[in-house]
Amino acid sequence: MRYLQHHYGPQVHLLDHPLYQQLLTKLCSAETVQPEINKIVELIYTEMISIVMAEEFEVHTKKTPTRMTAAHPEILLESPELAKTQKAVCVNLARAGTYPSHLCYNFLHLALKPENIRQDHIFAARMTDAQHHVTGAHFGSLKIGGDVLDTHVIIPDPMGATGSTLVSTIDYYKQKVPGPAKKYIAIHLIVTPEYLKKVLTAHPEVVIYALRLDRGLSNEAVLKSPLGLHWDQEKGLNEHDYIVPGGGGFGEIMNNSFV
Repeated sequence: MRYLQHHYGPQVHLLDHPLYQQLLTKLCSAETVQPEINKIVELIYTEMISIVMAEEFEVHTKKTPTRMTAAHPEILLESPELAKTQKAVCVNLARAGTYPSHLCYNFLHLALKPENIRQDHIFAARMTDAQHHVTGAHFGSLKIGGDVLDTHVIIPDPMGATGSTLVSTIDYYKQKVPGPAKKYIAIHLIVTPEYLKKVLTAHPEVVIYALRLDRGLSNEAVLKSPLGLHWDQEKGLNEHDYIVPGGGGFGEIMNNSFV
């Protein structure tokens, strides 16, 4: 897999994938609504979780007979295989993360033992001040199905804007859920420089995969510079902490619920 070069640190992986960039652009169009939006989200997240599994999970070599083994029993196929005993938890951050989490949860069953895979649910909402700036994340309800000891905790959330929800989510797992986890992995369609700064400051071990980084409100000189070279001057959030150019409210459109 190809990745964009940047200066955000080794934990950040920005996919260099023209086809899926094209699909993400279509996803951000005002004309893209149901059912097309979910079809595109399914295509992109299926690709992204497959990349994450290949890059972040333990792989070993397996010897397997083929249809030719009867004629040549001394020669078996040697091929890589993800270790089936690994554990994974997908975290559904309702509502934009509900469908992506379900997609990732289903895909994990192709490689791991079903009993080692779980999906947790967190109903999170932005908390804002009088000026509509995000001040944190409120958890309305949670359903956590067990511990995360030696587990890949995967958080598929389309828009990484301020980082407040992700930081609060990982805080909760570290403080309230028996562990420690093997890895925390966030999978996003779009992130901002502000998001990366907040998340990696709070939890520097988090592994972040994203298809696009938006810094559209940066000045012209910064926009012409390599990604992250002038990180503190990059700006991707407007005065209400929404991503620019961004994609608007994916959660609302994916659920046909505009409240």
